[in-house]
Amino acid sequence: MKSILPSSDDSFVYSCASEDKWGYEQFIPEHILAYQVSGETHIFHQQGTFVLRKNQILLARKNQFAKSLKMPATDPEYKAVSIILRSEDLRRFAAVNNIIPDKRYSGKYNMVLKADMYLKSYFQSLVPFLEQPQRSNRKLAIAKVNEAIELLLHTHPDLNVFLFDFNEPYKINLETFMLKHFRYNAPIESFAKLTGRSLAGFKRDFVKQFKTPPAKWLKEKRLEEAFYLIHRKDKKPADIYLDLGFENLSHFYTCFKKKYGLTPTESLMIKK
Repeated sequence: MKSILPSSDDSFVYSCASEDKWGYEQFIPEHILAYQVSGETHIFHQQGTFVLRKNQILLARKNQFAKSLKMPATDPEYKAVSIILRSEDLRRFAAVNNIIPDKRYSGKYNMVLKADMYLKSYFQSLVPFLEQPQRSNRKLAIAKVNEAIELLLHTHPDLNVFLFDFNEPYKINLETFMLKHFRYNAPIESFAKLTGRSLAGFKRDFVKQFKTPPAKWLKEKRLEEAFYLIHRKDKKPADIYLDLGFENLSHFYTCFKKKYGLTPTESLMIKK
């Protein structure tokens, strides 16, 4: 994956791959509008899973955990273009256009939009940004982001609340959330935000609930799940370490051996 604008602005992201690979977008802090140029993106998120196919458009909501498997499928390579719709840009757009947010969004967090001529033409207009990123600047980026917002509201007026709900996540049950989402490799701050707590409040509530600090609990829980999958479900270590939130296979092996005294491979040999 590479940014297609200078480092001073990352409103647009261009992804290209020639083989299957996991994406690492564990926590999505801002809305994302993505166009699948070729290949497929298999998305695993908090509310379920779905596949974004060639020529489809995804609108993903901020403040959620999500993993993605990017694959060429029947195409020679995988290509996708994403636009980051930052809260600051949306607030600016709302102020200029006299849009007053008055509702909390409660619908789907990820939706596939019809790729009509308006949106297709828009993504085609991003070609200069793709091919000559060094000639771009923040002012041009804002203009293209505003254009994307205008087109979304023109083609899908019902997205008003989705785009302009600036409320933070509300406080939810900590135990239920953590047991469901411990596999995501995200900073503790992200877990705190998604449960509607400050970092200090999250750590305090977490220790009260689980009797151990969050970082330690997450590591132990992931390793216990790994042991279960390897020994009870016959999963291979190389097939599960990313899905369980470990950054690389070597790190997974080291953590596993530290906890169980053996590497995953060694523990399987003893089992046999």
